[in-house]
Amino acid sequence: MRSRIWPLLCGAKVRMQQNNNIFKILDDAPGDRHYLDAIEKDLHRQFPFHEMFVSREGTGQQNLFRVLKAYSIYNPQDGYCQAQGPLAAVLLMQMPAEDAFWCLVQICEHYIPGYYSQGLEAVKVDGQVLFRLLRKVSPVAYKHLKKNEVDPLLYMTEWFLCLFTRTLPWVTMLRVWDMFLCEGVKIIFRVALVLLKMTLGSRDKLKDCQGLVETLEKLRNIPQRWLQDTLIIHEISELQISEGDIERETSHYLKKGGVCTPFALRLRGARDLYASSRTPPLSTPSPYPPLLGSPTLAPGLPSLLVSPPPPDTQQDPRGKPAARSRTFYVRRPSRPPAIPPRGGEGEGRGGTRRGKRNSVPLSSDTYF
Repeated sequence: MRSRIWPLLCGAKVRMQQNNNIFKILDDAPGDRHYLDAIEKDLHRQFPFHEMFVSREGTGQQNLFRVLKAYSIYNPQDGYCQAQGPLAAVLLMQMPAEDAFWCLVQICEHYIPGYYSQGLEAVKVDGQVLFRLLRKVSPVAYKHLKKNEVDPLLYMTEWFLCLFTRTLPWVTMLRVWDMFLCEGVKIIFRVALVLLKMTLGSRDKLKDCQGLVETLEKLRNIPQRWLQDTLIIHEISELQISEGDIERETSHYLKKGGVCTPFALRLRGARDLYASSRTPPLSTPSPYPPLLGSPTLAPGLPSLLVSPPPPDTQQDPRGKPAARSRTFYVRRPSRPPAIPPRGGEGEGRGGTRRGKRNSVPLSSDTYF
């Protein structure tokens, strides 16, 4: 049933219907050679003992290459990240390539936006939020990690980027994904908090963790008896951590370090995705047919166009030569030209102002 339910929960089914044949266009596109080489090197590393991905000539690795290449073209700003491989592989085990592509798009855009950016800014922020939430869930584990200066990025990066595909047993991971696609990113936080509490949550468990190295080794080798699906799901359900707690801690942290825009696009699971799908998106220029259902900004805010302008507009209107790589530019809302008032002091015959002409362009494009 997951092949039918997952695309419905994350909105991929509606997104695919809105953008018919887009996957075929992306699949036929040549792609960036830099990303293609990286994808080729990582294909055999995704579930190497699963029958789908044993052979490079098999349908599993071929479809995995298609999905990852299509996403690198669809989102050239982020391109390809190695952690996207396990996600796409899990999706391909459940559904066809096109459905898996749109599920990957929805997860990256609505559930964990900013996770696969060049600087992993969203992951860094969520790591600090996780550490602050741990103080409420398990003070013993919190004090131990703080005392030994164990940075959250040292243990939570693979958990969050790969959505526990490389950490949990197969059955447990599937049930966690069921909850994640239904309820949103709070499930990922809950799983991480449960693992930290179960591993470092008492003084007896900390006897053999005298320093940073021993602590990380214990977190990387959690006993399998603690990872069984019935135990993990029960602990996740009992943990009193809500979206409001995560958003408050995120807001508190961002006030110190500035605004991190990806969090404005993060939705609270399937219910919010259904509501957002009923809102018509803003249109943005693209060399491909219109992609509907993309995250939208509030009216009046400048929108980032990640696709380069058409070839005939690569030259900057001010004479600036085109960049060697793709060009990013911000299109600001159009505004009408300022019209000088008729008559009045400082005007000549016919009501025209002498001196510098007062004119404002209809739109402003900032290139960088």
